[in-house]
Amino acid sequence: MLHARFIRFTPPQIGAGAWFTLCCAGTSVTWADDIPVAGTLDPLIITATRIPETASDSLSPVTVISRVDIERSQAQTLFDLFRGQPGFDVSSYGGPGQGMSVFLRGTNADHVLVLVDGIKIGSVSTGQAAFQDIPIELIDHIEIVRGPRSSLYGSEAIGGVIQIFTKKGSQTLTPTLSAGIGSYGTTQGSATLSGGLESGGWYSGGVSGFDTTGFPACRGTNANFAGCGVTPDPNVNDGYHNQSGRLRLGWHLDNGMDAEVNWLHTSGTSQYASSVPTAPYGAANYPMQTSQQVLSASLTWNPSSVWQTLWRVAQSQDNSSDFYNNTLNGQFDTTRNMVTWQNTLTLSPGQSLVAGMDYQADEINSATTAFALTSQSNLGLFLQYLGQFGPQDFQLSTRRDINQQFGTWTTGSAAWGYALTNRIKFSTSFGTAFRTPTFNDLYFPGYGNPNLRPETSNSFDMGFNGKKEMWDWSVHAYQTHINNLIEPYLNPSTFAYSALNIGEALIRGLETTYSTRLWGCDMKAVADLLSAVDQTPGATYGSALPRRAPQSGSLAFDRSFSALWSGGATLRAESARYDGLGNTYRMGGFMTADLRSEYRITSQWRLQGSIMNLFNKDYQTAYLYNQLGRGYYLTARYAP
Repeated sequence: MLHARFIRFTPPQIGAGAWFTLCCAGTSVTWADDIPVAGTLDPLIITATRIPETASDSLSPVTVISRVDIERSQAQTLFDLFRGQPGFDVSSYGGPGQGMSVFLRGTNADHVLVLVDGIKIGSVSTGQAAFQDIPIELIDHIEIVRGPRSSLYGSEAIGGVIQIFTKKGSQTLTPTLSAGIGSYGTTQGSATLSGGLESGGWYSGGVSGFDTTGFPACRGTNANFAGCGVTPDPNVNDGYHNQSGRLRLGWHLDNGMDAEVNWLHTSGTSQYASSVPTAPYGAANYPMQTSQQVLSASLTWNPSSVWQTLWRVAQSQDNSSDFYNNTLNGQFDTTRNMVTWQNTLTLSPGQSLVAGMDYQADEINSATTAFALTSQSNLGLFLQYLGQFGPQDFQLSTRRDINQQFGTWTTGSAAWGYALTNRIKFSTSFGTAFRTPTFNDLYFPGYGNPNLRPETSNSFDMGFNGKKEMWDWSVHAYQTHINNLIEPYLNPSTFAYSALNIGEALIRGLETTYSTRLWGCDMKAVADLLSAVDQTPGATYGSALPRRAPQSGSLAFDRSFSALWSGGATLRAESARYDGLGNTYRMGGFMTADLRSEYRITSQWRLQGSIMNLFNKDYQTAYLYNQLGRGYYLTARYAP
């Protein structure tokens, strides 16, 4: 048996102190216009309550990643962007295009709800969204809400909600272009165009492409672990190719209604290592073809000054096909059709009522796997009250989901906030959540169990937020208890695995963030402490949940050295973690460092350069799978 290599948790030779000196030495400078000042921005968000509110007014821990943040970070993928965000553990089966899992506040990867422009995405067979296929160049901003949200969104929102927004149009014609090259044979390009229509409407569209020859994702073999399964060939790369496009159209109608149509399509092809132990590695390094599509039409109307109503019909698709020796090996095409009706009533200044309905119908189609049932529907009715009384804020919400297979499920949440001063706010909340089993859990031949019940949870959060002209900070402690976790059970008589509601977990954590500008240097620090413990009776009781780091943190510096030059660095550190149930395989802790710089050629053209994993740290986020080594990337951007 090949054991995981232990990676010592040691810092690189250059530390935070050196970068602090670089940022803060010398005289004051003029910052570039698009570098945000810590403590001065308070973006509007909608994900936490389903209606607009400022981030500082939210009673839930929220993070907003703006387009400026995305471009300044010079992230190549969502894996790069999510690493270091508060409450996040991210694992990947190799480089770009390989499978990626997000563990939000220590919950499972299928305990996070993912939305694109308000539309729920993800595979109804696996229960996860294919983050690796979502093109970062077509994203306008991302809102992340940490903590349960089933009382507003229904199933899956146990750990939180991630909502990805594409760009809306405006009356000003705005084109953008980007083109880049980098290590591992990486090339990427994108083009977007937005503007207004004479009829009073607007449009926004874009296309993007991403290619990489990649590297060997598999680093070893272990017949007892559902990983690579074979001896890797160091000369075989696991490459990736992605083509994507999006379009948003909107109209302001004469009767006061606003209409919008939204479309997003991604298509990817990835090479990946097989989990079939008996196959030769060269033949088993076969391609997987994937696609995602989001299509929606919505209508918003204000019948009166105190009532707004929203109607939306939408469809999301998640399709995947893999091939072995040019033969279709597995094919899973999933479709989710949705209808939403939402009403917002302003009861009085500072008091609102939100009520509505979500209908969802899921379908799966497979030419290679016979599922006993291929469709399922769910109707959700939700109600939320938001009230502000002087320094106090209240939020109460409840939802009743009527599921075709699992009957009726009711969830709720309550939150209270108190402004201790003009700059410091205390908040606390309690919420329940659930996740319905996926088609794989229920009906996958030889494993599925149609008698499964939904997983359930209850969560408690308490924290403080502070905001001043030159700094922002937050501290949140939380606890989540999950019951009826669906886990594989080995039948001692048949030696076959089947899914059972036998799991239980207790998760406790502390997350802190701090942002400031000091002597012309913009700095942000994130630190997470996590205890995610398996409480399932039996051999795994007391072990840590797989792929969660007990300690993690990041430190980012950015500075404009003149009107033309800016630069920055990000340090990320994660402690050792385990993979496999019962802490079978240990993966060592690590620290990585990234450098970035930007030069303004003109007021419209910028040239960006970055070095990722500067010290070429060898580490794993999933057992047996390599991560990117040192990489060099160069990108040119045009924006008027």
